[in-house]
Amino acid sequence: MHSPKGAAFPSAAQAALLFVALFLCEFVVGAALRDANGWLGLNTMQIGVLSAVLGNGLIFAVVMHFQQLTYRELFHHAPSSVRATLMLVVPPVLLLVPALLLTLTSALQLLTLLVPPSAWEQSYFSRMADGSVAAVLAVCVMAPMLEEMLFRGIVLRGFLRRYPRWQAIFMSALLFGAAHMNIYQFVVGFVMGTVLAWLYERTRSLIPCIALHAAYNTTTLLLAERLDDITPSRLVWAVVVALVAAVCGVLVLRAMLLPRKAQGAAPRG
Repeated sequence: MHSPKGAAFPSAAQAALLFVALFLCEFVVGAALRDANGWLGLNTMQIGVLSAVLGNGLIFAVVMHFQQLTYRELFHHAPSSVRATLMLVVPPVLLLVPALLLTLTSALQLLTLLVPPSAWEQSYFSRMADGSVAAVLAVCVMAPMLEEMLFRGIVLRGFLRRYPRWQAIFMSALLFGAAHMNIYQFVVGFVMGTVLAWLYERTRSLIPCIALHAAYNTTTLLLAERLDDITPSRLVWAVVVALVAAVCGVLVLRAMLLPRKAQGAAPRG
């Protein structure tokens, strides 16, 4: 893609319309699946997963066709190899997970005290963490893949060609948070979206973004019912370990990714 900066897709308005189209596709597909559920025999979570997969698939097919974008370019449009990214970038990225988990969990606990979730929101969060195969697939696999493809692979990719670097990063993070449509996931989405957008801007690869997103979601799901039972002494050790891991991860990522800025602008896709 070599279109002029001002014509890159999507703009902020186009991104908003893209999300509306995605929600409509998922709604229509979900309605069709519910109508056919007499012989499909799916539960609510399974219908949600299939709706997300099929709805996103339709949107991706249309956008990538008109943008003449291949999946190879979408996932890894970087000068480094996929193998190098997996071996050198992903490990320090994963070291950020404990600190992100502790920070965002603490922020959410404070937020729920200030703004208690509604009965519908409590039911929704419980379904997402019920441990079923559909829930695990949705949270740990499909969400990281599909959301990174859309928010970083398409939206942020276009934003970085239209807007200044940090404006593009924060705008994409705001959209990522807002797309979850509740204040609790907005907070998580904005923080995670900022980290993921910076990571994509530095690497031009979805591989470390998907790894971080999947690791965070999986860890959250595994520890969902255990964080309330943690003792003060274990919490102190958890904080120490998380800080040490985060510092190591940040230092390694800084050494690997920031020097690229001195070598010239990051490749634009």
